[in-house]
Amino acid sequence: MFKRSFFIFVFLTFLFSLLFSAQMGKYKYKDFDRAKRCGMCHREIYQEWKSSMMAKSFTHAWDDVEYFKLALPHALKFSKVAGVKGGCIACHSPIAFLTGDIPPKSPDKKTRANEGVSCEVCHSITGTTEKVPYNFSFTVKPGDIKQGPRKNIDAPHGVYYSTFLRSPEFCATCHDEASPYGAWVKSTYREWKSSPYAKEGVRCQDCHMYYGPGNVAGGKFRKDMAHHVFHGAHFRNKLAGAVDVAIYTKRKRVQVGRKVKLRVELFNGKVGHYIPSGSTEERMLWLEVWAIDSKGHKFFIPVSKKGFKGEDYTISNSKILSYQAMGKILNIKGFKGLKRDGDLPDGARIFRKPFLDPDGNMTVCQWYTAKNTLVDYRIGPRETKIENYLWKVPENIAPGKVKIVASLYYSLVPSSVGKFLKLPKSEYEPMLVNKTEITLNILK
Repeated sequence: MFKRSFFIFVFLTFLFSLLFSAQMGKYKYKDFDRAKRCGMCHREIYQEWKSSMMAKSFTHAWDDVEYFKLALPHALKFSKVAGVKGGCIACHSPIAFLTGDIPPKSPDKKTRANEGVSCEVCHSITGTTEKVPYNFSFTVKPGDIKQGPRKNIDAPHGVYYSTFLRSPEFCATCHDEASPYGAWVKSTYREWKSSPYAKEGVRCQDCHMYYGPGNVAGGKFRKDMAHHVFHGAHFRNKLAGAVDVAIYTKRKRVQVGRKVKLRVELFNGKVGHYIPSGSTEERMLWLEVWAIDSKGHKFFIPVSKKGFKGEDYTISNSKILSYQAMGKILNIKGFKGLKRDGDLPDGARIFRKPFLDPDGNMTVCQWYTAKNTLVDYRIGPRETKIENYLWKVPENIAPGKVKIVASLYYSLVPSSVGKFLKLPKSEYEPMLVNKTEITLNILK
């Protein structure tokens, strides 16, 4: 029964992509205004958008490399994933997709594809072809009438009041995605939908487009302007404190050579979906616990295993290689893979949902994901994860006060992948989410 349902889902996904391909090339670039023109009146909103990831969705370093170095070459030589040639662009540069500029020229050519997700994209979207949106299932109607979130607006152009624009389903058209193999590779909307926040009426826009004072157009001031910053995981200030971290122990005085039990609790009380979310095949969220003695010497404390299925994917191991699919795509002979967990110390707890390619190897090529249901050890909305540690105090530790520090880190891609593809360091360097510490007294 499961196999039958799975194949039906894959077939429907494929059929949907064929039907929607009619939208590709339906329009001309001249049908869509440039964001700069919108900025003539909507100055504050334009400046916010210009610095956001929406504006950089096509030109951003990792997206550039991922599409032109990996996804596009793979799509051109492997029919199973051929759809990603246009599918990636449908969300990363929708106007290029809608005008049939597929594949678009690379960002250094400075074509209109560089506009990314611009004003004209979102304010031309009228709805979705799907009951539960996914895979760029938006419908558009460009022109002089813009879709807007308010009624009775006096503007130089027409404004159609759109309830869809204000809905989480609007975001789902691109932020939920199924691979050509039928695996859900993005499910941020679906995670939110099953969370307490959806039941309470808290929408995506409430967190990622906060409402506050601002000048909307021509200097007109509103107390509740929707700010177009779209802050997410790429912004350190959005990550900071997103998950609460606490550490406990019953024993504060421990002799050298004895064991002490530690417990770390992590509570996701601020994120309305799982963390990490979105492109979870590449996101890294991990917990490190270190002891620092009175002389500044550091001792790493590995996490205790819980014994659940697939747990090995959630504990860092420098000996495990993954991402072998990149070798195939890049035609690298003898490519054995890269360190699965990058530069993490062995024994750190990783909160991840691994994506596996058809060969069973972990992959960062989401379009090549055949399975990702083996284990999901991310932190859900308002979920608490408890990690236990049994630390034997080493003989060479300096006696006296010892700090036990628990730090939660996040990176956009594994450091091994970032270095291999020569991405900017900001793409893979650890970002501190939260940390806490307690002090033990070590006795000889």
